[in-house]
Amino acid sequence: MAHVELSLSEVFVPTAGTPAEQGSDNVGQWSSTVSAADEPCLLIGADARVVAISASGCELLGLGAPQDVIGRPLLDGGLRLLDFTANRGELTEPELDKIPPLLALSSGRLARGLLRVQGAEPDAPDATVDAISTPVLADGAVAGSLTFFSEV
Repeated sequence: MAHVELSLSEVFVPTAGTPAEQGSDNVGQWSSTVSAADEPCLLIGADARVVAISASGCELLGLGAPQDVIGRPLLDGGLRLLDFTANRGELTEPELDKIPPLLALSSGRLARGLLRVQGAEPDAPDATVDAISTPVLADGAVAGSLTFFSEV
């Protein structure tokens, strides 16, 4: 015969200074989380500028130190994306709009795809990363996108 056990705990009652609902500044909340994360991740604002990036994200994407990237446009901060052809050509403007972090911004939906990132040093090998992006909302509107990366 199955045995089920239940336990009761005290109800959480917020103190006077604790906000009862989630704050509307999701980008600010995610920024501190991404900055402290061990996982390779990136947060961009609605203007496609880097708001926060983890140290492991910088390392995986060959971007140097987080403080060198924060505040710069995502595609102007040293990130060099290549196509998957044998010629390794840089992605063109229409193709760049389809990378997961920017697609999540424009569509307001989850986006996923593979990216080929040129190594930071001329002789460094390229990295292929799987990118999963989600829009970050503030007051019901897309205010940025959060992306997690995994090397393939």
